[in-house]
Amino acid sequence: MMIEVNGNGNHTGKVVFENTIWNCALGKSGITEDKNEGDHASPAGTYPLRALYYRKDRIQKPVCYLDAIEISQEMGWCDDPVHPEYNRRISLPFSASHETLWRHDALYDLIVVLGHNDNPPVPGKGSCIFMHVAKEGYEGTEGCVALQKQDLLELLALLKPDTYLRINPRTLSFP
Repeated sequence: MMIEVNGNGNHTGKVVFENTIWNCALGKSGITEDKNEGDHASPAGTYPLRALYYRKDRIQKPVCYLDAIEISQEMGWCDDPVHPEYNRRISLPFSASHETLWRHDALYDLIVVLGHNDNPPVPGKGSCIFMHVAKEGYEGTEGCVALQKQDLLELLALLKPDTYLRINPRTLSFP
């Protein structure tokens, strides 16, 4: 089964799964077929869904086939291309550049880790590519796919073990 992510030619797009369409935010630079760390683009390609993380203090455990991992204040994700833990979950404190998974805003209340550049990670080819909660107005991301929280919860409940996510490099139009 495939979650299709299609851009609108900018940092917004549509997520399509089982005849349902949701709005989404994409990388501030749109979609790229040549992902590089810090380019603010979502990477084109097909990705497995690796893990689901959630903030237990803000949301109930989501209905989803993925194992749901509770986010703690000590969790982060390395985005330093020269560090051996590049594009891996790490424990805080951490001296190299990283994302903090425990955020004050709601963006990481739900995180689905996409299997982008992780088997093995190639330094500089992109890290921390997640599907997570969107900012108000679908503001562009650093390269992730972001949906409104309720839409993401709805999508999570529909997923099956053979579901992949495909970010399409071409712009498609929807009604």
